[in-house]
Amino acid sequence: MVLSILAALAEPTRLGAVRLLADGGEHCVCELMAHLNATQSRMSRHMAVLRNAGLVRDRRDAQWVRYRLDPDLSPEIRAVLDAVLAVDSEDMGKAA
Repeated sequence: MVLSILAALAEPTRLGAVRLLADGGEHCVCELMAHLNATQSRMSRHMAVLRNAGLVRDRRDAQWVRYRLDPDLSPEIRAVLDAVLAVDSEDMGKAA
């Protein structure tokens, strides 16, 4: 489980989406697209990876799909997620 979560977070667009969702709110694909400079199809594919990894939940609202971090993450998975999010994105680029 942890490996699939880390693999999902290893892609910069998905990590960026999780960073945006970490504010605790719901965000539609159009918001994520605008912040992350991604097309709708690309953003939807990335969100499917995060959903399949168990990190996010989606909710259909008319023609929109809204995403949020899964509020039922286990404490262990939440700790992993918090540790990943605590790393500054500039520092991650230096490690590569």
